[in-house]
Amino acid sequence: MNETPVRQQNTAAYYGQAAASFAVALVATAVGILRLEADTWVRAFLGIAVLYLVTSAFTLAKVVRDRQEAGQLVSRVDQARLEKLLAEHDPFEKL
Repeated sequence: MNETPVRQQNTAAYYGQAAASFAVALVATAVGILRLEADTWVRAFLGIAVLYLVTSAFTLAKVVRDRQEAGQLVSRVDQARLEKLLAEHDPFEKL
């Protein structure tokens, strides 16, 4: 009856692939902006826009992760309360 949730761990290969993919995408975007035939201010604007997009994506990922972890914590507290009530309950006790 006591079910502990399985904790999922990312492998080193998965982490490496994610980091490499992020680096390749960022470098490719930077090269594309630098080779763009436009004024310097246009390239600077696009560079700032890319940096803003990256930071906001990291922030969004953190917020989603934090919300999920908070939900798991509340679920564990509720599960512990239920288990305590079931352990203390005596079905043969007269009311």
